[in-house]
Amino acid sequence: MSNGETSRFVRLHVELIMEITDTRRLTGAAVDHIDKDPSLPDEERRQSLEAVKEDPADALAHLIDPFDLVTAVPGTELAQASWSSEELTDYDPDAEWDAAEWDLADDADWEG
Repeated sequence: MSNGETSRFVRLHVELIMEITDTRRLTGAAVDHIDKDPSLPDEERRQSLEAVKEDPADALAHLIDPFDLVTAVPGTELAQASWSSEELTDYDPDAEWDAAEWDLADDADWEG
């Protein structure tokens, strides 16, 4: 803001790459999570169960909640969150990390 004020709202970009080491265990945990969610309507529960059984990336998305990442940060309240997952077929875990490749080069003032 040009008048010296700072915004109360901050967009925090977080990108994680997870390696799935046990698909059956991940899928089972997602199914249990969905089955125990009392807020899911039957049709949404059916669709969610179908999705996590077909795609480990969907199973992971059902178990990761951005709210859990920030609930312990003092002086903050989560205003909005969204997340998604996708299978990476061209990811090389042995390649050197490059912020520019992740479109983070302009966002970061530091190197990780």
